Amino acid sequence: MTYAPRAVAAMLGVSPVTLRTWDQRYGLGPSVRTRGGHRRYQDEDVEVLRRMVALTGQGVAPAAAAELAQREPARPHPRGRAQLREDEAESARRGFVTAAKRLDEPLMLDLAGKLLTGHGVVAAWDQVFAPCLVELGHMVAERGRGVEVEHLASSSLLHALRSVPPTGSSGVLAALLSCAPEEQHGLALEALGAALSEEDVRWRNLGARVPARALCDAVLRLRPAVALVWAHRADIAEQVPLAELVAGSGAEIAVAGPGWAGLALPSSVRTPHTLTDAIRLVVSRVRG
Repeated sequence: MTYAPRAVAAMLGVSPVTLRTWDQRYGLGPSVRTRGGHRRYQDEDVEVLRRMVALTGQGVAPAAAAELAQREPARPHPRGRAQLREDEAESARRGFVTAAKRLDEPLMLDLAGKLLTGHGVVAAWDQVFAPCLVELGHMVAERGRGVEVEHLASSSLLHALRSVPPTGSSGVLAALLSCAPEEQHGLALEALGAALSEEDVRWRNLGARVPARALCDAVLRLRPAVALVWAHRADIAEQVPLAELVAGSGAEIAVAGPGWAGLALPSSVRTPHTLTDAIRLVVSRVRG
């Protein structure tokens, strides 16, 4: 697909004059000419410009930003370490749940840290952390007690996930993560952020209960490659102004969480269903 300069300017939230300047000074111009001599941008050209917008928005000088934006992207797939064998995963789940029921935070932190170091975020989350949280949630629902166990387990995992160090910085703000308005369950976003750190891409998380206006303002200000919104209930998801985000942000808009199931979404909104899907979506937007 190709795009006229004015369409690209509208997509990215910059003026056509800015696009012409970037073309003339840095070679960030359209790569296709129609038979009538009109210049058109391809998807690949738009992605370079999207990185340019993100970098200049972060204060990088235009010449340096243009050089960074044009660098050949790295591979788009998650750098997952080896998954746990099923017997290993089962043992890890039992150990973590037992530690949680004892309110043994040091042990939970130790177990979580070893899983993250040895197997990476995706395997640790998919095979151990998420199943443990589900089990503890069911325990609370069935017994009507044990909320303190669930909360301390979540707090321990939050601490462990935030301890995952980035291996560097790609310069571009790859992802802006946010909970929907009134959404308080944001641990899945912390897992995504930690996994993106392993992928060496930059991200920010606005956290829980982000008002609709604040979300739109943040996306416009930060200009991420991808803005992903989490919601676990439909009544919460419905408060997100998706049409406004799609029309005015220039970012790829994505939604995740069970709250979006069955809702009518704009056709351009992406819906990653797994942690790996979300990582690939973000990484592919900044690395091609």
